[in-house]
Amino acid sequence: MADPVSPEDAPRDRRPLGLEIWIVLGLSLGASGVYALVSLIRKATLPGGLRDQTATLNSTQDDRQVFDFIYQVLGIGFALVPVALVLYLLSLDPVREPVTRRLGLDRARWRFDALSGFGLFALIGIPGLAFYFAGRALGITAEIIPSPDIEYWWTIPVLILAAVQNAVLEEVVVVGYLMTRLRQMSWGVPATIVAAAALRASYHLYQGVGPGIGNFVMGLVFGYWFHRTRRVMPLVVAHTLLDVVAFVGYLLFAESLGLK
Repeated sequence: MADPVSPEDAPRDRRPLGLEIWIVLGLSLGASGVYALVSLIRKATLPGGLRDQTATLNSTQDDRQVFDFIYQVLGIGFALVPVALVLYLLSLDPVREPVTRRLGLDRARWRFDALSGFGLFALIGIPGLAFYFAGRALGITAEIIPSPDIEYWWTIPVLILAAVQNAVLEEVVVVGYLMTRLRQMSWGVPATIVAAAALRASYHLYQGVGPGIGNFVMGLVFGYWFHRTRRVMPLVVAHTLLDVVAFVGYLLFAESLGLK
Protein backbone atom coordinates (compact mmCIF):
# COMPACT_ATOMS: atom_id res chain seq x y z
CA MET A 1 0.00 0.00 0.00
CA ALA A 2 1.32 3.43 -0.89
CA ASP A 3 2.25 5.59 2.07
CA PRO A 4 2.62 9.22 0.96
CA VAL A 5 2.67 11.88 3.68
CA SER A 6 1.03 15.11 2.60
CA PRO A 7 2.08 18.43 4.18
CA GLU A 8 -0.92 18.51 6.51
CA ASP A 9 -0.01 15.02 7.73
CA ALA A 10 3.58 15.89 8.60
CA PRO A 11 4.67 14.33 11.92
CA ARG A 12 3.90 16.37 15.03
CA ASP A 13 4.36 16.00 18.77
CA ARG A 14 2.46 12.87 19.76
CA ARG A 15 1.39 13.83 23.29
CA PRO A 16 -0.85 16.84 22.66
CA LEU A 17 -2.38 15.20 19.60
CA GLY A 18 -2.99 11.98 21.51
CA LEU A 19 -4.66 13.87 24.34
CA GLU A 20 -6.75 15.81 21.85
CA ILE A 21 -7.92 12.59 20.20
CA TRP A 22 -8.93 11.05 23.54
CA ILE A 23 -10.88 14.17 24.48
CA VAL A 24 -12.67 14.36 21.12
CA LEU A 25 -13.58 10.68 21.15
CA GLY A 26 -14.60 10.84 24.80
CA LEU A 27 -17.06 13.57 23.90
CA SER A 28 -18.42 11.75 20.86
CA LEU A 29 -18.15 8.35 19.21
CA GLY A 30 -15.59 6.87 21.59
CA ALA A 31 -18.10 7.22 24.42
CA SER A 32 -20.74 5.66 22.18
CA GLY A 33 -18.40 2.73 21.61
CA VAL A 34 -18.05 2.09 25.34
CA TYR A 35 -21.81 2.23 25.89
CA ALA A 36 -22.37 -0.03 22.88
CA LEU A 37 -19.96 -2.64 24.27
CA VAL A 38 -21.74 -2.62 27.63
CA SER A 39 -25.08 -2.89 25.82
CA LEU A 40 -23.80 -5.87 23.82
CA ILE A 41 -22.69 -7.69 26.98
CA ARG A 42 -26.01 -6.92 28.69
CA LYS A 43 -28.09 -8.21 25.79
CA ALA A 44 -25.92 -11.29 25.30
CA THR A 45 -26.36 -12.29 28.97
CA LEU A 46 -30.16 -11.95 28.98
CA PRO A 47 -32.35 -15.04 28.50
CA GLY A 48 -32.44 -15.88 24.80
CA GLY A 49 -29.27 -13.94 24.09
CA LEU A 50 -28.97 -11.52 21.19
CA ARG A 51 -31.43 -13.48 19.05
CA ASP A 52 -34.36 -12.27 21.18
CA GLN A 53 -33.20 -8.68 21.66
CA THR A 54 -33.97 -5.55 19.65
CA ALA A 55 -32.05 -2.38 18.85
CA THR A 56 -34.15 0.68 18.00
CA LEU A 57 -32.22 3.34 16.10
CA ASN A 58 -34.70 6.23 15.98
CA SER A 59 -37.00 5.78 18.93
CA THR A 60 -39.91 8.04 19.84
CA GLN A 61 -38.76 10.66 22.36
CA ASP A 62 -42.11 11.77 23.79
CA ASP A 63 -45.79 10.80 23.65
CA ARG A 64 -46.74 14.34 22.60
CA GLN A 65 -46.02 15.10 18.96
CA VAL A 66 -44.63 18.61 19.44
CA PHE A 67 -42.11 17.53 22.08
CA ASP A 68 -41.18 14.41 20.14
CA PHE A 69 -40.35 16.67 17.18
CA ILE A 70 -38.39 19.12 19.34
CA TYR A 71 -36.35 16.36 20.99
CA GLN A 72 -35.63 14.70 17.63
CA VAL A 73 -34.40 17.93 16.03
CA LEU A 74 -32.38 18.94 19.09
CA GLY A 75 -30.74 15.52 19.14
CA ILE A 76 -29.73 15.85 15.49
CA GLY A 77 -28.37 19.36 16.00
CA PHE A 78 -26.34 18.68 19.14
CA ALA A 79 -24.94 15.45 17.66
CA LEU A 80 -23.17 17.58 15.04
CA VAL A 81 -21.27 19.68 17.61
CA PRO A 82 -18.29 17.25 17.61
CA VAL A 83 -18.05 17.82 13.85
CA ALA A 84 -17.71 21.56 14.41
CA LEU A 85 -15.12 20.85 17.11
CA VAL A 86 -12.86 18.67 14.94
CA LEU A 87 -13.10 21.05 11.98
CA TYR A 88 -12.05 23.87 14.28
CA LEU A 89 -9.16 21.87 15.73
CA LEU A 90 -7.92 20.89 12.28
CA SER A 91 -8.22 24.50 11.12
CA LEU A 92 -5.62 25.44 13.76
CA ASP A 93 -2.95 23.37 11.99
CA PRO A 94 -0.21 25.44 10.28
CA VAL A 95 -1.62 24.65 6.84
CA ARG A 96 -2.82 27.30 4.37
CA GLU A 97 -5.38 25.04 2.70
CA PRO A 98 -8.92 25.38 4.16
CA VAL A 99 -9.92 22.44 6.33
CA THR A 100 -12.93 21.62 4.13
CA ARG A 101 -10.61 21.22 1.15
CA ARG A 102 -8.09 19.21 3.18
CA LEU A 103 -10.79 16.69 4.06
CA GLY A 104 -12.51 16.74 0.69
CA LEU A 105 -15.68 18.33 2.01
CA ASP A 106 -15.80 21.13 -0.53
CA ARG A 107 -17.77 21.21 -3.78
CA ALA A 108 -14.73 21.25 -6.08
CA ARG A 109 -15.35 17.69 -7.33
CA TRP A 110 -19.08 17.30 -6.70
CA ARG A 111 -19.70 15.05 -9.73
CA PHE A 112 -16.92 12.71 -8.65
CA ASP A 113 -18.22 12.78 -5.07
CA ALA A 114 -21.79 11.98 -6.11
CA LEU A 115 -20.91 9.16 -8.48
CA SER A 116 -18.37 7.68 -6.09
CA GLY A 117 -20.87 7.92 -3.23
CA PHE A 118 -23.46 5.96 -5.19
CA GLY A 119 -20.81 3.39 -6.11
CA LEU A 120 -19.73 2.94 -2.49
CA PHE A 121 -23.39 2.70 -1.47
CA ALA A 122 -23.90 -0.20 -3.88
CA LEU A 123 -20.64 -1.84 -2.80
CA ILE A 124 -21.45 -1.68 0.93
CA GLY A 125 -25.24 -2.01 0.91
CA ILE A 126 -25.72 -5.59 -0.29
CA PRO A 127 -22.93 -7.15 1.82
CA GLY A 128 -24.27 -5.17 4.79
CA LEU A 129 -27.67 -6.81 4.45
CA ALA A 130 -25.96 -10.18 4.13
CA PHE A 131 -24.03 -9.60 7.38
CA TYR A 132 -27.26 -8.62 9.16
CA PHE A 133 -29.33 -11.62 8.08
CA ALA A 134 -26.42 -14.01 8.64
CA GLY A 135 -26.01 -12.59 12.12
CA ARG A 136 -29.71 -13.00 12.83
CA ALA A 137 -29.57 -16.61 11.66
CA LEU A 138 -26.55 -17.30 13.87
CA GLY A 139 -28.11 -15.55 16.86
CA ILE A 140 -25.31 -12.97 17.19
CA THR A 141 -27.29 -9.95 15.99
CA ALA A 142 -30.23 -8.21 17.62
CA GLU A 143 -33.33 -7.37 15.61
CA ILE A 144 -32.74 -3.84 14.32
CA ILE A 145 -35.71 -1.47 14.26
CA PRO A 146 -34.57 1.59 12.27
CA SER A 147 -37.75 3.69 12.59
CA PRO A 148 -39.87 4.97 15.50
CA ASP A 149 -43.06 3.21 16.56
CA ILE A 150 -45.19 6.37 16.23
CA GLU A 151 -45.44 8.05 12.80
CA TYR A 152 -46.25 11.72 12.09
CA TRP A 153 -46.28 13.84 8.94
CA TRP A 154 -42.74 14.97 9.69
CA THR A 155 -41.31 11.53 10.48
CA ILE A 156 -39.74 10.86 7.07
CA PRO A 157 -38.04 14.29 6.75
CA VAL A 158 -36.63 13.91 10.26
CA LEU A 159 -35.41 10.39 9.45
CA ILE A 160 -33.62 11.79 6.40
CA LEU A 161 -32.04 14.51 8.56
CA ALA A 162 -30.97 11.81 11.03
CA ALA A 163 -29.36 9.88 8.18
CA VAL A 164 -27.42 12.97 7.08
CA GLN A 165 -26.38 13.67 10.68
CA ASN A 166 -25.10 10.12 11.17
CA ALA A 167 -23.15 10.28 7.93
CA VAL A 168 -21.55 13.66 8.60
CA LEU A 169 -20.68 12.85 12.22
CA GLU A 170 -19.16 9.45 11.56
CA GLU A 171 -17.29 10.18 8.35
CA VAL A 172 -15.86 13.53 9.43
CA VAL A 173 -14.82 12.39 12.92
CA VAL A 174 -13.84 8.76 12.32
CA VAL A 175 -12.32 9.07 8.86
CA GLY A 176 -11.40 12.69 8.18
CA TYR A 177 -10.31 13.78 11.65
CA LEU A 178 -9.02 10.58 13.25
CA MET A 179 -7.08 9.34 10.24
CA THR A 180 -5.50 12.77 9.70
CA ARG A 181 -4.44 13.03 13.33
CA LEU A 182 -3.05 9.48 13.48
CA ARG A 183 -1.00 10.11 10.35
CA GLN A 184 0.35 13.29 11.98
CA MET A 185 1.40 11.08 14.90
CA SER A 186 3.45 8.99 12.44
CA TRP A 187 1.08 6.02 12.39
CA GLY A 188 1.38 3.89 9.27
CA VAL A 189 -1.46 3.79 6.75
CA PRO A 190 -2.61 0.20 7.53
CA ALA A 191 -2.66 0.85 11.28
CA THR A 192 -4.56 4.10 10.77
CA ILE A 193 -7.21 2.45 8.59
CA VAL A 194 -7.65 -0.45 11.01
CA ALA A 195 -7.93 1.88 14.03
CA ALA A 196 -10.63 3.97 12.34
CA ALA A 197 -12.48 0.81 11.27
CA ALA A 198 -12.30 -0.60 14.81
CA LEU A 199 -13.77 2.61 16.22
CA ARG A 200 -16.60 2.44 13.67
CA ALA A 201 -17.30 -1.16 14.63
CA SER A 202 -17.25 -0.40 18.37
CA TYR A 203 -20.17 2.01 18.49
CA HIS A 204 -22.35 -0.37 16.43
CA LEU A 205 -21.89 -3.29 18.84
CA TYR A 206 -25.17 -2.55 20.60
CA GLN A 207 -26.76 -4.03 17.45
CA GLY A 208 -24.81 -7.26 17.87
CA VAL A 209 -21.65 -8.94 16.64
CA GLY A 210 -22.82 -9.14 13.01
CA PRO A 211 -23.23 -5.36 12.54
CA GLY A 212 -19.93 -4.88 14.36
CA ILE A 213 -18.14 -7.05 11.82
CA GLY A 214 -20.01 -5.48 8.92
CA ASN A 215 -19.14 -1.96 10.03
CA PHE A 216 -15.50 -2.95 10.54
CA VAL A 217 -15.33 -4.11 6.92
CA MET A 218 -17.12 -0.92 5.85
CA GLY A 219 -14.55 1.05 7.82
CA LEU A 220 -11.68 -0.66 6.02
CA VAL A 221 -13.18 0.22 2.64
CA PHE A 222 -13.96 3.82 3.62
CA GLY A 223 -10.58 4.31 5.25
CA TYR A 224 -8.73 3.06 2.21
CA TRP A 225 -10.87 5.29 0.01
CA PHE A 226 -9.97 8.37 2.05
CA HIS A 227 -6.29 7.42 2.00
CA ARG A 228 -6.32 7.17 -1.79
CA THR A 229 -8.53 10.17 -2.63
CA ARG A 230 -8.35 12.48 0.43
CA ARG A 231 -12.10 13.08 0.05
CA VAL A 232 -14.69 12.50 2.77
CA MET A 233 -17.71 13.75 0.80
CA PRO A 234 -18.25 10.50 -1.18
CA LEU A 235 -18.31 8.66 2.15
CA VAL A 236 -20.92 11.07 3.48
CA VAL A 237 -23.03 10.52 0.35
CA ALA A 238 -22.75 6.72 0.58
CA HIS A 239 -23.46 6.65 4.31
CA THR A 240 -26.46 8.95 3.93
CA LEU A 241 -27.93 6.71 1.22
CA LEU A 242 -27.40 3.61 3.34
CA ASP A 243 -29.20 5.13 6.31
CA VAL A 244 -32.02 6.68 4.29
CA VAL A 245 -32.75 3.31 2.67
CA ALA A 246 -32.64 1.60 6.08
CA PHE A 247 -34.69 4.20 7.99
CA VAL A 248 -37.29 5.21 5.40
CA GLY A 249 -37.41 1.82 3.68
CA TYR A 250 -38.20 0.09 6.96
CA LEU A 251 -40.90 2.65 7.76
CA LEU A 252 -42.55 2.24 4.35
CA PHE A 253 -42.15 -1.47 3.63
CA ALA A 254 -41.49 -3.35 6.89
CA GLU A 255 -45.15 -4.25 7.46
CA SER A 256 -45.71 -5.52 3.92
CA LEU A 257 -42.53 -7.57 4.16
CA GLY A 258 -43.56 -9.05 7.49
CA LEU A 259 -40.75 -7.38 9.44
CA LYS A 260 -43.13 -5.86 12.00
